[in-house]
Amino acid sequence: RTDAGVHALAQCAHVDLPDDRFSAARWTEALNALLPPGIRVLRCQYVSKDFHARLSPKGKLYRYRIWSGAVLPPFEYGRAWHIPRPLDFEVLKTSAKHFVGTHDFAGFAANRGKQEKSTIRTIYSVRVGRNGPCVTIDFDGDGFLYKMVRLIVGSLVQCALGKLCIEDVNGRLASGQLGPARFAAPAEGLLLVRVRY
Repeated sequence: RTDAGVHALAQCAHVDLPDDRFSAARWTEALNALLPPGIRVLRCQYVSKDFHARLSPKGKLYRYRIWSGAVLPPFEYGRAWHIPRPLDFEVLKTSAKHFVGTHDFAGFAANRGKQEKSTIRTIYSVRVGRNGPCVTIDFDGDGFLYKMVRLIVGSLVQCALGKLCIEDVNGRLASGQLGPARFAAPAEGLLLVRVRY
């Protein structure tokens, strides 16, 4: 599942069935016949009884898209955060590296109304790329807290716009505490690329 406004390229769901009388391919065909054109089932497969789509992942890959140009093309509307000002790309890249590793990300999580068992997560890599005005930030990690990627991107952009120092971001990351002036990037730029099982 994703939060409102967040897109997904590949998402996994599971269903507990009483038997396996239909083939996985037949399930794929039947489900796609019932779904609207904007939602597709790419593949079905039978898995072990202990598999759970939400609880079994070993990691996730998220991509955040920013359009840093004067005009947002219509096809990018709802799929990228439009920032019509130049970003300091080198500051963005350098700042992103500080999030790699195992940290207490409590300072980069929002309250969902329930207590997290742990706010410690591992980010294996953060890759920042640019193709013209389109900036992408890929986060590969073992798991993510509620709004964690959006809060990290919000901080990175504030650094790239000269509104926040990376030392402030590092301080929040090191303390594991909520800090002042937290800003979450809009949901529309966030994309769940892959879930690893």
